[in-house]
Amino acid sequence: MRSTVIAAAGLLTGALGHGSHDQKPMVPEDANWMTKHMAEEHHITAFDPSSFFTLHDYNGNGRWEVDEILRTYGLMDESNKEIPMSKRDEYQRQLTGLLDHNGDGFVSRNEFMSFVATGGTLPDLGTGPGHHGDDEYEYEIHHWEKYHDENTRLEDLNHPEDIEHFRKHEEMEEAEERLAKLDRMAIVQENIPAKFRKSG
Repeated sequence: MRSTVIAAAGLLTGALGHGSHDQKPMVPEDANWMTKHMAEEHHITAFDPSSFFTLHDYNGNGRWEVDEILRTYGLMDESNKEIPMSKRDEYQRQLTGLLDHNGDGFVSRNEFMSFVATGGTLPDLGTGPGHHGDDEYEYEIHHWEKYHDENTRLEDLNHPEDIEHFRKHEEMEEAEERLAKLDRMAIVQENIPAKFRKSG
């Protein structure tokens, strides 16, 4: 419980210090997947293809690699863990077929810009809005902003999403404490093969 209170207090402080985001912008129901993704995942409605490309070039090397494309679609996120590898491979083939015009295994900015300029848009694969942030980011934009604000009290953080979020914090804290304890030990008993341990 102590950890939950500490984590909640940290979240409240972080949310206040981070500034409040507006709720996700409203987009037309028939908007394309890219527009919906930008609104839901980034709270952005006015964007151009170049900025979309840059935002999703996670390693900043000027091209989209296959894992970056799949990450943009949320296929690296826990919410899509049930999607089998065969389906992921199918999505990969579909997306690289659309975007990788020269067949080098990457999508350059020019390829993406050309794709959009000729009327192309990233398809909706049915994998959701494309969760690709870390746990803190996803919790903040998909739960905190919807149900909480700067006036939220610790006792109000009782939704299943809050409880799960703070449970993860507790697990991380416990793991850190175990590692710190092991680091303080001169000899880690568990690492000594049984045949070399003193018996009795």
